[in-house]
Amino acid sequence: MKFSLAALVVVLALAHGSQAAQSPEVEKLAQYFQDLSAQLTSTTQELVQKIQSETFVEDGKAQLQQIQAQLAPLADNMQAQLKPLAENMQAQLKPLVDNFQAQMEDLFRKLMDQTKSLGQ
Repeated sequence: MKFSLAALVVVLALAHGSQAAQSPEVEKLAQYFQDLSAQLTSTTQELVQKIQSETFVEDGKAQLQQIQAQLAPLADNMQAQLKPLAENMQAQLKPLVDNFQAQMEDLFRKLMDQTKSLGQ
């Protein structure tokens, strides 16, 4: 009986020792799986953010295209209305500009004549 009790103590001591020896390995495995889980979570969050940003950009492009399609006829209409107005203004201003240019040329010519007479 003493022998079996001693054997039992030895077996328990060996079992406890082997568990103690395995404990760092188990802790290393647990830490590895925790790190792996954290990395997976981080990567998943980054991927979700990237997909959301791409979706946001695509939605923005689609909205801009719709706005451009709506504004194109308006721009064409405004251009059609402003072209005759611009041509009319140009026709009215041309004689005034030509007259101003002729006056400036005449003034410049007189100034040159006076400068020549001072030099002689």
